[in-house]
Amino acid sequence: MKLCVALDMDSKHDNLSLLESLKEYDDLYVKVGLRSFIRDGYLFLDEIRKIANFKIFLDLKLYDIPNTMCDSIDEIIKLGIDMVTIHASSGREAMNSIATKLSKVQNPPIILAVTALTSFDDSNLFEIYNDSLESCVLKFAKLSYECGINGVVCSCFESKMIKTNIGNDFLTLTPGIRPFGESVGDQKRVANIKEAFDSKSDFIVVGRPIYKAQNPKEAVKRILNEIKRVSNEI
Repeated sequence: MKLCVALDMDSKHDNLSLLESLKEYDDLYVKVGLRSFIRDGYLFLDEIRKIANFKIFLDLKLYDIPNTMCDSIDEIIKLGIDMVTIHASSGREAMNSIATKLSKVQNPPIILAVTALTSFDDSNLFEIYNDSLESCVLKFAKLSYECGINGVVCSCFESKMIKTNIGNDFLTLTPGIRPFGESVGDQKRVANIKEAFDSKSDFIVVGRPIYKAQNPKEAVKRILNEIKRVSNEI
């Protein structure tokens, strides 16, 4: 299970300062989300690379018509990032086209399809998709798998179900991780590290519990030690 540190702070300077404090952990994934990417642009990625050999997760959750999504993936490939997100609800044609394009690229980024945002619960998801949360997530995961996408973004509560129905090689990334019982904020489906590991999550995303900690480096160290601890319990 790999840790992704979310760069969701109020300024580029704050995000880079956070990474400076974490540069000894150069096997980390760092998540550049919509806010940071819009504010700081693609050159921000080069500034990250100057600090350490972090793996870059570009979390843009692309959702558009198939041609526009494919054109966007073309541009993302040029950025040399390691992982990127799209929306599974963009549909079969878009996901098939993207998977086909990436199959022809040397060292392509991992591509993950968002199933249901972790800010959704059953009631507000039903309002949009007219389906239960569990059913909707599994349908999106199966569709993504059929299209050749590497995996999905889901909560820990759906990860094990997806692995059981599709297979352990199909990746799951789980946001909304509160490692040591921190405030849930705007997330509704959250979990701790042990729950994420038990649900077979391949990647966990942690933001506020790291960058709002008094000592972010120590927080990352505790999280990595906890991942190691639960892994050794097998």
